[in-house]
Amino acid sequence: MQLQRELQSETTGTNDAGPVKSAARALDLLDDIAANGPGTQLQLSTRLSIPKSSLHALLRTMTDRGWLQTDPTGSVYQLGIHSLVVSSAYLDGDPALARATAVLDEVAAATQETVHLGRLDGADVIYTAKRESVHPLRMHSAVGRRLPAYATSLGRALLAEMPADARRDLVPESISAITPRTTTDKDAVLEIIDRAADQGYATESEESCMGVRCFGVALPLSHDAVDAMSIAVPISRLGDGREDLIIETLLSVKARLAAVHGNSMVR
Repeated sequence: MQLQRELQSETTGTNDAGPVKSAARALDLLDDIAANGPGTQLQLSTRLSIPKSSLHALLRTMTDRGWLQTDPTGSVYQLGIHSLVVSSAYLDGDPALARATAVLDEVAAATQETVHLGRLDGADVIYTAKRESVHPLRMHSAVGRRLPAYATSLGRALLAEMPADARRDLVPESISAITPRTTTDKDAVLEIIDRAADQGYATESEESCMGVRCFGVALPLSHDAVDAMSIAVPISRLGDGREDLIIETLLSVKARLAAVHGNSMVR
């Protein structure tokens, strides 16, 4: 009944277009569980500042529809199978990801290292595709993982394609460290991004994953620079000119895609 009252109140009154509270809460709930993990009704109510009475009906509806599911006790809510179905449909239907598939395979075969594709989402970068290294020592990551753009080679490569003012807006004043090596001074981060803009590629060493150095380039897969590719390599495997080979591979792919798609990203 509470959910029905909310829906009725949302459909009466003004005709101005605007957010629908119950829909916004459902999306906030999915975002929160994806970011912070499963929770009980009380925990989710606290995390989202939603009254328990309203949340109860929302949880029941989303569980019935498969967006959420509960643990064996029925008290802890987590993402449901329908979330995976929709995520898979997004990945299958995205034209930029389809164009990048062959390039991912090519770079993975040439370097034999872990290759990521990522997309800028606000101030973060989200992994959208991955090819595993052939080596047993590799970077542990997953498609769908979200990280701050300022701390990753993927994100830095994309920020480097923006005007300086836009870069500054997307780097927070107070930076939280992901690892003990994360650069947390804003001006230092902006200098790193400036250097990436001059070079045409970005790097980070142990700032998002200890023991791993990453190299990234923005890819001209669409009109705007929102997709990037990175190669993640354990530092122990970076001797004998291997770093130069990885950078040359990425810049070559970037130049070839720019020629095909008529994009001017290449410096």
